[in-house]
Amino acid sequence: MEWHVTDAQSLAIVDSEIGDTELAPAEYEIVRRVIYATADFEYKSLIRFSEKALQAGAAALAARTTIIVDVPMVQVGILTNLQKTFANPVYCSMETSTRPQKEKTQAAWGMETLARRYPEAIFVIGQSQTALAGLVELVKQNAIKPALAIGTPSGFIGVDEAKAQLKASSIPYISVDGRKGSSVVAVAIVNGLIDLAWQIYGQ
Repeated sequence: MEWHVTDAQSLAIVDSEIGDTELAPAEYEIVRRVIYATADFEYKSLIRFSEKALQAGAAALAARTTIIVDVPMVQVGILTNLQKTFANPVYCSMETSTRPQKEKTQAAWGMETLARRYPEAIFVIGQSQTALAGLVELVKQNAIKPALAIGTPSGFIGVDEAKAQLKASSIPYISVDGRKGSSVVAVAIVNGLIDLAWQIYGQ
């Protein structure tokens, strides 16, 4: 993504205030992007990466793997960067045509529909905890095998459990501990990962 002078200055402030960290360089880049996007330094201790999550995600991006997101804000937030790099197709669960179902939200039902259509996609869930819970359930059933799952919804009821189940699964993931999170966090993570992947695989 393109950076301006003010972006560089702000990132320098983030770097100076983060202080010492045990994060690997690639993980640090993701975390600083999230802090820059949110101005919330608590994310330094909240973001969790599964083993080799960044490697798996970068390789999937380079392979032009389909990306499934839960809400339009995430889709819009990553499209510009993708169009300048890997040009992966992106589909949004909230905008997916599905048959009506009272037991599930539109995001959750759309996520299930797209997940069954693209079982090895990169999944990015920034807002809908019901979509995240449904995705994890499909993983537990061995119905899908995501290349990477990014789960950052905020909430008070059920979100901790959904995130915990994601982290207990066997798939590569990036998530946020506790109640915090948002679509903004998800976008920052994906754009950071795209930039890291482009440094490795870009033409």
